[in-house]
Amino acid sequence: MATKIYIDQGHNPENPNAGAEGNGLQEQNITYRIGQELAALLRANPDFEVRLSRPTPTTALGTSNSTSLQARVNDANAWGADYFISLHTNASSIPEASGVEAFAYSQPSRAFSLGEDIVQSLSEATGLRDRGMKVRPGLYVLRRTNMPAVLVEMGFISNPGDAALMNNSPELFARGIYNGIVEYLGG
Repeated sequence: MATKIYIDQGHNPENPNAGAEGNGLQEQNITYRIGQELAALLRANPDFEVRLSRPTPTTALGTSNSTSLQARVNDANAWGADYFISLHTNASSIPEASGVEAFAYSQPSRAFSLGEDIVQSLSEATGLRDRGMKVRPGLYVLRRTNMPAVLVEMGFISNPGDAALMNNSPELFARGIYNGIVEYLGG
């Protein structure tokens, strides 16, 4: 039986729930593209079934921040996903801040372990610093999903180097996340 992976490309194309901006880029466009690349990798492997929160670049979920988050979680729960992976870019007022990190609802948990593998593989694939796995029980998409959920901050859109890498090499980020998923499920 194929493992069902729900890929949530964080944020809508425009408000409500548009993402961070930095270095002339928008978070929602980066998460969309990396999500599509990740879905293609997963779909090429018969062990996986995939669903995207934003199957098209213009897909917008909800009419507010809260209903946008609810729509993503409800879609994953209704589909019966085995794992939920939410893609985001980080932002900081400190332009030097850089690297990959991820969040899970609790530790120890399957989500936390999956996140550790994803962060490590992402760091290896992109060369960005591994900022580690953290617990964030307050995040809606981690709290309300019926399956292990990981929110991945793939890099800092506010950092010129991270932002350029995410924009110019989305396939590196997709490959890193994919490798982490395979590592976790095979390990």
